[in-house]
Amino acid sequence: MTKADIVEQIVQRTGLARKDVATSVEAFMEVIKDSMLEKKENVYLRGFGSFVVKRRAEKTARNISKNTTIVIAAHDFPSFKPAKSFVEKMKGE
Repeated sequence: MTKADIVEQIVQRTGLARKDVATSVEAFMEVIKDSMLEKKENVYLRGFGSFVVKRRAEKTARNISKNTTIVIAAHDFPSFKPAKSFVEKMKGE
């Protein structure tokens, strides 16, 4: 499912204008991105899941083709963890 499909589904279910729905979906995604990128805050959506900022530690890796060792710096990355109730529905419980 793409963002356009999500917008279309919301338009069909609510009867709102496509432009307004597209703007709302885009704003929703921007709020989540800003929260995670700039503020390093997690986003919790009860009954759906959590968008969490995780941290990867610095590590040493090998470049086999050049036979060298490189250091990969520590960095943050986004992760999604579905809510327990959502997982249970997916399993059919």
